[in-house]
Amino acid sequence: MPLMVQKYGGSSVADGDKIKNVARRIVKARSEGNQVVVVISAMGDTTNKLLELAYQISAQPKDRELDVLLSTGELVSSTLLAMALEDLGHKAISLSGAQAGIQTDSSFSKAHILRVDPKRIADELKKGQVVIVAGFQGVTQDRDITTLGRGGSDTTAVALAASLHAEMCQIYTDVEGVYTADPRFVPQAVKLKKIGYEEMLELASYGAKVLHPRAVELGELYNIPITVASSFVDKPGTIICKEVSMEIRNKVRGIAHDTNVAKVTIIGVPDHPGIAMSIFEPLARADISVDTIVQNASIEGITDLTFTIARSELTKAMSIIEPISMDIGAKRCATDSSLAKVSIVGTGMENTPGYAARMFRALYEQGINIQLITTSEIRITCIISEDKVRDAIQILHKTFELDAT
Repeated sequence: MPLMVQKYGGSSVADGDKIKNVARRIVKARSEGNQVVVVISAMGDTTNKLLELAYQISAQPKDRELDVLLSTGELVSSTLLAMALEDLGHKAISLSGAQAGIQTDSSFSKAHILRVDPKRIADELKKGQVVIVAGFQGVTQDRDITTLGRGGSDTTAVALAASLHAEMCQIYTDVEGVYTADPRFVPQAVKLKKIGYEEMLELASYGAKVLHPRAVELGELYNIPITVASSFVDKPGTIICKEVSMEIRNKVRGIAHDTNVAKVTIIGVPDHPGIAMSIFEPLARADISVDTIVQNASIEGITDLTFTIARSELTKAMSIIEPISMDIGAKRCATDSSLAKVSIVGTGMENTPGYAARMFRALYEQGINIQLITTSEIRITCIISEDKVRDAIQILHKTFELDAT
């Protein structure tokens, strides 16, 4: 009997009626001859409400206690879904991340899955159960509860699909698939039937919220096809897989944007060996990811160093950077938290010149100033003012004719 893993996001299980709707979808999959493992998120905005409650109690709650608290949201939705399935006459069992064998490191709030022991899940499937796993969570070797960070339920689902050798991982959310751009900004955006892992990873990493980047990485590593679709309509979604069309007419496949961006500039940095290490190693130890890095040419042994981080981590980052800048003899630090990223992505750009020039001209003609640029083989990203994001997405979608994809 084929095995599939389905994941349902918070909007899909926001209330009792939506949970019953999910139960009916699972029953349909079972009636088609499939074994089903379900990964589920917390109901609606439960995670945000739990965070608000935590900060009402304590100005600085410990990460360990936060993880225990936040993990309860998925336990509620998974148990309710099990009840809904039982009411429809189907055997079901809910499991926490720990019970499902999801073992993680001890990086609370940002834990990474080390291994999955699927024995309990396999045993329950043999009994004819629908297995419902609380997403977003796992357990350390010391039996501490951890969470995987925002979007972690996607990662849970793909990790389980890989460990169980599932034929497909289906991610159900409130959108119908992966679009050429955010439909809220570009009504003409087109849903893609298929997209490769590399392109999806770039889109997800640079702002497309439809799927977590770590889930895409796991899918590519274990060659697990991932379908992204809506739980509210019965329409085909987007398949993320290894094989896409050999020749794609439009070399740009999609546009991503991210408004969670801040820029840090350390001014007057002495230019000698070890300076970059002394700045970026402490940030790495604090689990702060650095994106774009630009160092100006040295003049008389002095330079300026600029980099971008998530805006949400700016306060934490500056508490680390400011003492370091004083220690290394820099003049001062400056920050800008009113920025955003806009990116064009497509494997077809790799060996085709001219895409950067077209992007820059389109933004120039729209009166949009580019502050920083970063690229990969299949992506070009510009850092711009946040208030210009909508204009940038719309003009780039038009420039690269993505409505004709």
